[in-house]
Amino acid sequence: MLKLVGIETYYGKIKALHGVSLEVKEGQLVTILGANGAGKSTILKTISGLVEPEHGTIHFEGKRIDRKDPEEIVAMGIGHVPEWRRIFPELTVEENLKMGGFLLKEKELLFERMEEAFKHFPILEKRKNQKAGNLSGGEQQMLSISRALMIKPKLLLLDEPSLGLSPLLVQEIFAIIKELHQSGVTILLVEQNVNRALSIADYGYVLTTGKIFLSGTYEELLDEEKVREQYLGEGKYIRRSKLWSGG
Repeated sequence: MLKLVGIETYYGKIKALHGVSLEVKEGQLVTILGANGAGKSTILKTISGLVEPEHGTIHFEGKRIDRKDPEEIVAMGIGHVPEWRRIFPELTVEENLKMGGFLLKEKELLFERMEEAFKHFPILEKRKNQKAGNLSGGEQQMLSISRALMIKPKLLLLDEPSLGLSPLLVQEIFAIIKELHQSGVTILLVEQNVNRALSIADYGYVLTTGKIFLSGTYEELLDEEKVREQYLGEGKYIRRSKLWSGG
């Protein structure tokens, strides 16, 4: 479904991505792991057209998208949940959802999608007339995900959905991500919470200083001593049961 080949992205003269290549197949949940500043968010921004790569190509469903505008990419079926939520704080929950459905021309379809969002996150229906800026961090994250789901994306880009949330809310958000994946949504997940991400992912890429350091399935990455030491922080003592439980 999605294929990046040799992507190099710059911020001014600073090179953020160094020849990144990765692939997401339809129906998969793929995660990108790495420390702060590794370039994880830059990959998602480059895919969604917020940042233009200097070199390399990006194909989505066989069509090249690395020179398209963000609104064109959204219209093709790619939804983006940015880091730190980025909701519209002065707009209500309902207005935020309508912003997410700006491409929907039929009013009935717009409200149908909003009802679907409220089924995923019932608390948002109770808060629909409140300003988004007054929501808790967890509720804002739910709203950000719901806003991206308004277009019923074929591919959902999730950038650090657990960032700044309590352990209980992290558990809830990851349960929802797993549910979305099981419902058929293809997901590319950027996450620092390695245990949580690997516990639900089909495949993972480990990024360091803008380069793909390692990639593989859950089992393959678990067996890599470097990943366990550098990103899991537990060396040879990490256990499969603990990783799957998210501990």
